[in-house]
Parts: sequence; C-alpha cells; structure tokens
Amino acid sequence: MVSLTLTNLRFMKKKGMMLLVFIGMISCKNEIKKTTETSSSIIDSTQVRKHLYTLASDEMEGRRAGTAGIEKAAQYIEKKFKKIGLVPYDTLSNYRQTFTFKNRRTQEDITSSNIIGVLEGKSKKEEIVIISAHYDHLGIRAKEGVLDSIYNGANDDASGVTGILALAEYFKKVGNERTLVFAAFTAEEMGLVGSRHFGKGIEASKFVAGINLEMIGKTPSFGPNTAWLTGFERSDFGKIIQKNLVGTGYQLYPDPYKKFNLFFRSDNASLARLGVPSHTFSTSPIDTDKDYHQVSDEAETLDIAVITQTIQAVAVGTKSIISGEDTPTRVVLEERKNN
Repeated sequence: MVSLTLTNLRFMKKKGMMLLVFIGMISCKNEIKKTTETSSSIIDSTQVRKHLYTLASDEMEGRRAGTAGIEKAAQYIEKKFKKIGLVPYDTLSNYRQTFTFKNRRTQEDITSSNIIGVLEGKSKKEEIVIISAHYDHLGIRAKEGVLDSIYNGANDDASGVTGILALAEYFKKVGNERTLVFAAFTAEEMGLVGSRHFGKGIEASKFVAGINLEMIGKTPSFGPNTAWLTGFERSDFGKIIQKNLVGTGYQLYPDPYKKFNLFFRSDNASLARLGVPSHTFSTSPIDTDKDYHQVSDEAETLDIAVITQTIQAVAVGTKSIISGEDTPTRVVLEERKNN
C-alpha cells in the first residue's frame, strides 16, 4: 500500500507540473495574441499610407538636405511629434537639432536638422532606446530626355520615417518603461551625417538599444511576413526580437546581403561604433531592387500591407526591450578589437 501511494503521489506531482507548464504556455500564447492584436489596432494601414504618401510626394522635392523640400518634410514630422505628445530631446528648446556641415562631394556648406522627439520612460527612464530613420533623400536631378527628375525616396526612407511616427503613437498609447528617443536623421545619403552629429553629443552608456528602420516597403526574398536585420551576429538584439515574435506568424532573419556591408551603411552604424547594440530592420531585396536610388522609388511601388505588418512586428518584437525586461549585449566591432 505504501509503495502504491508513493507512486500515485509521484504521478500526481508529475501531472501537476505538466499542468503548470501547459497553463504557462497558454498564458504566453494569450499574451502574444493580446500584444499582436493591440499593435494591429493602433498601427493601421490608413495612417501608414497617409505618412508615406505625404513624405514621398513631389511636393517634398526629393528631401535633399539643405533644400526647401526637406524643410517641408521636417515640418510635417514636427507636427506629428507634437500631436502625439513627444517632448524635445535633452537641452533642445524644440524638436530640431540644427547644425552646419560641409558636403564632401560638392564642398558646399549645408545647414540642416535632425528632428528628435522623446517619450520619457517610467521605472527605467535613465535608460534610453532610440528608434530612428533618415528623412532625407537625393532631391532633384535633372537628366536630358528624362521627364521625371524628382527622387521621391518612398522606400528609401519615407517608409522608415512612417515607421517611427507609427511607433511613437503606438508606445505613447501602450506605455514604456525605458525612455524612447524618436529620431528622424538628416543627410544620411551624404554619409550618415545627421546620425554622426547626434552620436557626438550622447553618453553612449545610457543607450541600451538602437532600432533603425530602412527600406521596409517591399516583400523580402524570405517571403511574406518576414524582415531581415543587419549585424545580427554582433549582439543578441536579433535573438531577443526572434524570441518575442514566436507565435505571431512573423519571422526575423539575419541580413542575407553580407557583400553589401549594410550594417555600416545606415544610421545604426553611428551608434554601433560607440558600442550601442543598434541594428537596422529592412524588408527590401536589395540585390534585385530596381528602384533603389532611382526616380522610380515612388509610393505606388510599395506595399502598404508590408510596411504596416513590419511596423507591427517591430512593436511586438522590441516590447521586452522597451519594457526593460531584456537588455541586448553591447556591440563590439572588429576594428575596435584590433585597436
């Protein structure tokens, strides 16, 4: 009788543990479903379309740094930051971080501005996550025999700026434990000038992660509901995102285009060089994208559903970083190892 009782107790204990695991799995799935549904309800395609088509319109004249066109884009972003309820960054009196630099190609002096807004955190407000995209593009380049001379830069990178505006609105509504800095960088096309300028004035140790959005308007080579991340192997940032996306139907892959050295070709690099785990999300099949840096990069060539779903995935995938549950490992670059 004693032996039988012990066996029964062990069996009941095992069943109890299995039940707890099952309940935990159900709870986790429900939490994922709830988060996904919340992101879908706040980040909608109508707003995405409005931002994209406005920023990539002919009225913006290709958004070249230092032009009247990019000034119109800056004003649009400022207006949206104010409506959402973001506050100016650091000691700035408004959303503009204005500076003058020399164009390396033309040697002209250009004055332009990064547009930066802040959503202060709660329990971990001293820890910062930056969410960025560049709002400049190539401007107007007249060519003989070519009627369209405006490089609208819809995918590159009005799509990314659309993402930061949508994410700012999302996190304003759902809350954030860490402080969020939303940055629309200028002059990326001239050598990451805006993000480099920003990086010079920060205390890098306070920045726990960088979320950069670049060209998120086309279906990747991996197929629908996927995106890829630059520098995946340089920190565990990407693995954290993958973990958070389990059960959502969306997948994140490492950058498949190693020969293009893309980790160092977008604004994430300016912070990554300071040790910040800053990475770029993208969806574009860059090796076959015929619209890249062409006048054909217009809003009509992009898939609004792809942009919307990608922004939603970024919201869900970065949730544990924004909430302070996860902290990505710092980036260590090869050139820093060799110094």
